[in-house]
Amino acid sequence: NKQKPFSDDHLALLLKKEGYPIARRTVAKYREQLKIPVARLRRSI
Repeated sequence: NKQKPFSDDHLALLLKKEGYPIARRTVAKYREQLKIPVARLRRSI
């Protein structure tokens, strides 16, 4: 959702619920490697 994109924390929580325990920092690392900006910069009005 472009108006309310998931934060790294929220993505880590969703993955944990699906059985993939992963740290927020790991989510951030892979997001950065894929050149995806942080949630507040992905937000569109």
